[in-house]
Amino acid sequence: MNIKLIDFKSAAIFNTKKKKNFMTPLMKDVVGSAYYIAPEILNSDYDEKCDIWSIGVIFYMLIVGKPPIQGDNELEIIK
Repeated sequence: MNIKLIDFKSAAIFNTKKKKNFMTPLMKDVVGSAYYIAPEILNSDYDEKCDIWSIGVIFYMLIVGKPPIQGDNELEIIK
């Protein structure tokens, strides 16, 4: 089995450096593929940690052989 990671068009550098009394702004754009999108992205308030969700989905699919959330179309998967 060959694994290919693609679709980096929405990739961005996220500044995680914390300054005294300064909160790093969260990302707001709702982007991603239905199977891999983290719930916090749908709420439009997330940081780089949402990538952990996507990696977990990939591992799940490698082990089980199917996506963790099933649906007939993208809207059902997102719901």
